Amino acid sequence: MHVTPLTTLTRVKTACLLIILLAVAACTGMEAPHLPPAEAALSPAPMPDQVYRETGMAAWYGKELHGKKTASGELFDMNALTAAHRTLPLGTTIRVTNLDNFKSIKVKITDRGPYIRSRVLDLSLGAARELGFAAQGTARVRIETLEPVRDSAFYTVQAATFVEEENARLLKERLSKKFEIVSIVQFETNLARFYRVQVGSYASEERADKVAGKLTLEGLEPIVVRRD
Repeated sequence: MHVTPLTTLTRVKTACLLIILLAVAACTGMEAPHLPPAEAALSPAPMPDQVYRETGMAAWYGKELHGKKTASGELFDMNALTAAHRTLPLGTTIRVTNLDNFKSIKVKITDRGPYIRSRVLDLSLGAARELGFAAQGTARVRIETLEPVRDSAFYTVQAATFVEEENARLLKERLSKKFEIVSIVQFETNLARFYRVQVGSYASEERADKVAGKLTLEGLEPIVVRRD
């Protein structure tokens, strides 16, 4: 029978031990690589006071609200360069780019909306003309604030909008059995009067989103809107 010399066994054991020690050191002592700016921006933790960016569908509105008071208190001028957004602070100036033709303009947020979940922005007719999509009615756009968004806010969840006040009242009664605060907000256009059913007042958009999820289970299409 062949017997391995002691010196050879010692060398094998020493080599194995060295490999193990190096592996442990590599796992426990290696510094995390520094991410370049593009990768660091993908971190799930949002940076405070960051520039707001969003991409989605935009539409425009005109005569039906021309001359009516907006959420900011200003009268709506369909020929001015303004827009409605659900959560950006009123008075914020944003850059809007039409991703179909890459025309870009600056507009001011003066109102709340859109109240259709598939849209991210409602522009005045004048702004839509400048961006080159007034004829087709909608366009895919990119939104970017010119400065970081800093202020805090409260949010509500719009459950539904009705032309008939009775329908709004019935929904309010149904939702009041499950939610603490439910209200009806009336507003008028140059075409008709409408009634919005809103739920709650929340200190974070995340909390409002959770409530919106519960309302979706009620068969509704809720929208989170900033309270002004």
